[in-house]
Parts: sequence; structure tokens; C-alpha cells
Amino acid sequence: MQDGATSTAATRAISPFVGALPYWMSLALPPLAVIGAIYGGWTVFLLPVCTWYLFSLLDAVIGLNTANADTGATEAQLFWYRIVTLIWFPVQFLLIFSILAYVTATGHLATWEKVFLFIGIGVVSGTVGINYSHELMHQKNRSERWLADLLLACVLYSHFRSEHLLVHHPYIGTPRDPVTARYNEGFHRFFFRVLHQCRRSAFRAEAAMQARRGRRWTHRSNPFWRYWALQVAMLGLAFLIGGLAGLGLFVLQAAVAVWVLELTNYVEHYGLTRKYLGDGRFEHIRPHHSWNAAHRMTNWLLINLQRHSDHHYKPDRRFPLLQTYDDDVAPNLPASYAPMTIVATIPPLWRRIMNPRVRAWRRKFYPEIEDWSDYNGGTLPQPKGAPG
Repeated sequence: MQDGATSTAATRAISPFVGALPYWMSLALPPLAVIGAIYGGWTVFLLPVCTWYLFSLLDAVIGLNTANADTGATEAQLFWYRIVTLIWFPVQFLLIFSILAYVTATGHLATWEKVFLFIGIGVVSGTVGINYSHELMHQKNRSERWLADLLLACVLYSHFRSEHLLVHHPYIGTPRDPVTARYNEGFHRFFFRVLHQCRRSAFRAEAAMQARRGRRWTHRSNPFWRYWALQVAMLGLAFLIGGLAGLGLFVLQAAVAVWVLELTNYVEHYGLTRKYLGDGRFEHIRPHHSWNAAHRMTNWLLINLQRHSDHHYKPDRRFPLLQTYDDDVAPNLPASYAPMTIVATIPPLWRRIMNPRVRAWRRKFYPEIEDWSDYNGGTLPQPKGAPG
């Protein structure tokens, strides 16, 4: 464990097939979109209701999972866990474009039904698709990284890979990381701030990498060329299939997916900052710089994303092996990500629940810091050596 962090959670051997099955429950979501497309009416609400509210209810009933898998498991033992992330791009691609073709050709759905159907599809491409792309982009295998790019192109948010790997991971909890939500910053203000800052931040980070290699940003190895080409291809396909209506529905699901992603980003690090050491230096990333949750059902759906502290400790550790931490090492949310993202859309309620927890976190880990104003406002100096 990082920096002496320890966990007393039970360790278990990985179950190569049976243990992987619960993580495949994401495949139950696309049929709900098909039902909505065929029958319309109230069925177009099935996807968001099941993804958010049903899982929140099941978390409350089924409870927590604090057991840790043996991190010595081999790639062969993880085969059935990995497969679900590898097949998701064709599943999502067919889901989006086949239903787009169907609803724009048949005309049996009212406009409002099409809108809510694609809002639901956006919930899936944000909750599952972007989350799986997040798992894939962290791997060393080139094919997996390509699948991550394809999934992100489906939601027109390709720059997320560069922003996440080159900015978020090295600079969480500092002013350089746009997606570390500041204390008392409401989600809606956060959302429009990161929409503006993250694209620019990602581009600057990739341009800086090219400069370190003695190249201009226009060099063909800059992944932004691939990002732009894939996104244009997705938009072009949506237009060819459904005309302007199809293009609009595709952009709608992409916008909803991005909304879901940034809601999750907001929850994961709200108010958690790294201590400034002076001269542009910040303390090392520690487990207590991420909010966690051990709720079993949502961790199955989100492939252990809620074990977020360990992800920042070992970014390329595959999701079945992510570890949970004790309360005295890393902070835990009062509920799983699903209900907490819903609460985050209501800033007064969010602040009532989370601000006392952030203040307690500060007293626990940083009793020596008396003035938090620069941390709250994001006005501390930029980290030394940060790009841009």
C-alpha cells in the first residue's frame, strides 16, 4: 500500500469465471433501450430509472463488499473480467446507431419519446461506456487503448483520455487539475468550468509532450488528430443514418454521457486537496485524496470505480484487483456513487451532506492548516513542471 497505507479487509483468491459474472450485468441495459424504441411511452424511462434509482435501491438492500482480491492474479485468471470491457464498444456502437436508424425511419415514436429514449442511451454510454473506456485507456495494450478512443468518440469527448492520463492523475488535488471539484463549488458551476478548461488543458498537455520530443503540436503522433477524425466519423454516420434528426439525437446522448461523466468526476474528489509545500511543490498523492464507496451493486456496474483511492495508487491495476481501504486511511461516501451523483445536482443538499465531511477530513489529515482560503479558491501556485 502507498505511503504506509494499510487495509484490514479480507483478501480472497480471484474467481476466474463465476466471480466475473456480476460485472457483466451491464449487458442487461441495452435490451431496455430496445424495449423503449419498440413500445415507447413509459418504457423510454427504463434506462435512467434502472441505472440510477434501481441500483441505488439495490445498494441499500445488498450492502457493502469490503473484501480484497489477491493482487497476484494472472492475466489468464482475469480473462472473463476483461472480456466485458473488450466487447462493449461493438455493443454500444450497435445500440446507438441501430436504434437511431430505427426511430428515424419508422416514425412511430413522438418527438418527446425519442428525446427521452436517447437521454437514457446517453446515461448508458456515460455510466458504462465512458467508465469502460477509462479502464481500457489505462492499460498498456494498444488494442485496449484504441477501444477506449472509439468509446470516447461515441460521446464526442475524446480529449478525456489525454486530460485524464496527463493532467488528472499527476495533478489531482492541485490547481492544475480542472476536475478536482473545489470546496463549496456547486456542480453546475463546476460542469461549465470543466467543459471550458478540460479541452484546452488536454490540448496543452499533448502539445507540451510533443515539444519535449522536439516536435510541433501538428505532428502526426499527436492523438488529437485521431480524436478529431473519429468524432467527425461518428457525427457523419449519425447524419447519414438519420439526417438532422439523427444528428441531433446522437449529440443529445453524447451530451448526457458527458454530464454523467462529470457528475462522477465531481463526486470523486470534491473538496479533497493535496497539501502545498511551497515553491510549486505539493505532497505526493495519497489514498485520502479520493472519495470511495464499497457498495456491491454499483461496484459491479461501474467495475470497481468506487475503489478510487487504489486506482490512483495503481492506475494500470485491472479493475477486479482494486483494493478497498479502511476509513482511517481513505474517506468513504455516505452512499454509493449513484445516489451521490443525484444529490450533487442539488447544490444546497450536497453542501449540507458533504461540507461537514470535508471539514472533518481536513481536521483529521491536516490539523496544521488553519487557512483554507487559497485551497478553496484554487488560487495556490501551479505545480512545478506542470504543462501549460
